[in-house]
Amino acid sequence: MENTNNKKKMSPAKRKKKRIQKAFRIAGEILVGIQILVTLVFIGCIWRLGMIPTKLVAGLAAILLVFAALLFTMQVITRGKAVVSKLVSILMSAVLVFGSVYLFKTHDAVEGLTDASLGKQVHSILVVVRKDDPAEKVQDTKDYIYGVQQNPEENEIDKAMEKVNEDAGAEVMIAQYNTLNEQAAALLDESVEAIIYDEGYGGILDEVYEGFSSQTKIIGQYSIESEPTEEENLLAGAAAEVNVKDETFSMYISGIDVYGPISSKSRSDVNIIATVNPSTKQILLTNTPRDYYVPIPGVSGEGKDKLTHAGIYGVEKSMATLGQLYGIDIPFYARVNFTSLITMVDLMGGIDVDSEVAFTSNGAGGAIINVQKGLNHFDGKQALAFARERYSLEGGDNQRGKNQMAVIQAMFKKMITPEMLVKAPTMISEISDSVETNMSMEQIQKLIQSQLSGGGSWTIKSVAAEGTGDSQYCYSMPGTALYVMQPNMDTVENIKSLMQMVQNGEKLPE
Repeated sequence: MENTNNKKKMSPAKRKKKRIQKAFRIAGEILVGIQILVTLVFIGCIWRLGMIPTKLVAGLAAILLVFAALLFTMQVITRGKAVVSKLVSILMSAVLVFGSVYLFKTHDAVEGLTDASLGKQVHSILVVVRKDDPAEKVQDTKDYIYGVQQNPEENEIDKAMEKVNEDAGAEVMIAQYNTLNEQAAALLDESVEAIIYDEGYGGILDEVYEGFSSQTKIIGQYSIESEPTEEENLLAGAAAEVNVKDETFSMYISGIDVYGPISSKSRSDVNIIATVNPSTKQILLTNTPRDYYVPIPGVSGEGKDKLTHAGIYGVEKSMATLGQLYGIDIPFYARVNFTSLITMVDLMGGIDVDSEVAFTSNGAGGAIINVQKGLNHFDGKQALAFARERYSLEGGDNQRGKNQMAVIQAMFKKMITPEMLVKAPTMISEISDSVETNMSMEQIQKLIQSQLSGGGSWTIKSVAAEGTGDSQYCYSMPGTALYVMQPNMDTVENIKSLMQMVQNGEKLPE
C-alpha cells in the first residue's frame, strides 16, 4: 500500500523525469550492445585479414571487449546519467565500423594482386600509321593496306584484326611480313599505310629505328587476353607449395617499362632476384642488366637475346632465363610498373637511398634530380628518376643496375620496419591495380605474421652481375644488330656462390 501511495503522490514532472532516465539508460545499453556487436565484427575482419599474429588479435579483442563491458556497466550503475559513456560508445562504434570496412576491402585488395595461377595475360595490340597520315582512328582505314606479321603460335594479332575489320566496316587488305622489323620498314617507306603489332615489342622498334615513335602515331589499341599456358600453371603449382615462413626461396622482381595495366606483356627494364632466408633473416638482392645477352629457354632455342626481351613472352620466360643463368629455381615473381613504384615510395613517406656516385639525372623518370654520393632522401618520382638514369652515369647500364638495387634495398629496409608492416594493408590496397604476384594470400599472411611475431632485424646485401657492351643479332628482332651486354661469367659465378650461402644459412661476407 505504501508503494502504491508513493506512486500516487509522485508528481507528473517526476514521473516524466523517471521515464526519461529509464529511456536514457535503455538507450545507453543498446548503444553498448551495438558496440559489442561491432567489436566482434571488427575482430572477425582482423582474423579474416590473417596478417596479425594470433596473440596480438587475442589481446586486442580482450581490450576491446573489456572496454565495452565497462561502458555497459556504467549505464547500470549511473542509472542512465552517463552521457560521456554514451558518446564514447557512439564514437567507438563509428571507428570500429570504419575499421571493419577498411579491413574487408584490404583483404579483397590483397586477393586481387595475388593468384593461385599466373592467370590471364593481356596483349596490348596497337594500330600505327605514319605521323603525317590523315587517319585519326581505325574507322578511317577501310581502304588501307595493313602490314601484318603472321605467327602461327600466337593468335592475338588475328583476334585484333577481326576487331579492325569490324571497326573499319570492311575487311581491310593485308601484306604479310616475316618480322616486325620488316613491318616497320614497310610503314616508313610507305609500302603499307598501317601496321599492327603487340605493344610489348614497341620499345624494340625504337632501338632499331631511332625516333620511330616520333615518326608514327597510334590510332587504335585492342586489349586481347590469352589463357595461361601449361608452363605457367606448373609454375603456379610450384609456388603454392613453398613454405615461406621456414624455407629459403627466391623471388623475381620485374619492373616493366609501361604505365598501363600491370597484366600487359612487356619488356622488363628491372630484373632483380631476391633470395630470402626467413630463418637467418638474410636477403640477397641480385641485379642482372636488362641487356644481358642470354638464351631464352623455350623461345630462342640455340640463339640469344636481350634479357629484357624475355618479358615479351611472359614473366615465366624471364624467370626461366634467370633461373638457367644462375642455376636456381625461382618460384615467385612480383611485377611492378612505373605507377606502382611512385605510389609505393610516396606511401612510405619517401626512402633513403645510398648512391655510390654523384650525378644529375636527365629527367628520364619524370624528375630532374641532383644526386649526391651517399644517402639521398627521395620521393616516388625522384626514386624512379634515380632508378632509370643511365646516360649521366660513367658506368652506364652496369651502374644503373646498381642504382636500381639501391632503390629496392631502401624499400626493403623500410618495408620490414614495424611501422610499415602496420601500414602494409593500406599500401597493398593503394597499389593493388599496379602490382602483380603469384605469391598466395596465405603466403603473404605468413610472412607478415612471422615478422610481427618474431621481430628482429634483417640483413640485406646486394650484388650485381656485370658485362661489356657489344653489338649482336637478337632473336626478337632478327636482321638488325642491337646493343647487348656480354655477361662477365666471373661475376655470374660469384653470384651463384652467394646464393648458395644464403640457401645454406651461412652469413654473407661484408
